[in-house]
Amino acid sequence: MPTINTTPHHPLLDKLLTFGKCLDAVIIKLCAVLAGVMVLIVWFGILSRYGLELGATWTEVLARYVMIWAALLAIPVGVFRREHIGFVMLFSLLSPWKQRLLRLLLDLIGLGFFLYLTWYGVHMAIQGSSQFATIFGMTMLIPFASVPVSAGLAAFQTVVVMLRDYLHPPEVAAIDLPKETTQ
Repeated sequence: MPTINTTPHHPLLDKLLTFGKCLDAVIIKLCAVLAGVMVLIVWFGILSRYGLELGATWTEVLARYVMIWAALLAIPVGVFRREHIGFVMLFSLLSPWKQRLLRLLLDLIGLGFFLYLTWYGVHMAIQGSSQFATIFGMTMLIPFASVPVSAGLAAFQTVVVMLRDYLHPPEVAAIDLPKETTQ
């Protein structure tokens, strides 16, 4: 039976959690659209090569860039829903208080990693602005920008779940997560 949380909610925390949920929903929809666009690009590539014999080679490269964006944007979703690799067995051996401390430590490590990746990714994207994809002459800024954008979003979502789960026990915080529906 989940514990009842008696910690009062702070209005700023409530707004942050609401924004985190909205951001999660938007990113999920964006990932779905990108996955659909990628499938359409691949199908066009197949049709143009074998059906229409156009030999459009740009479809492979564009599909790859779209896939990279979709895959990296899925990271903040996994962070917000805590659907990333965890130490379930280790957590089950610890008391609830030690679980909260370990979760906080792991969140801080993850936050540091995402912030570093954001910083490194910005510099990588800036360098990519002077490089070009030879297949269509597009600057590499757009594909390389997927790293700092997704890492920055993951860092933000890490802060949201860190505050949510540290201020409120995970058993209670998990109730507020969006539920997947199966049909």
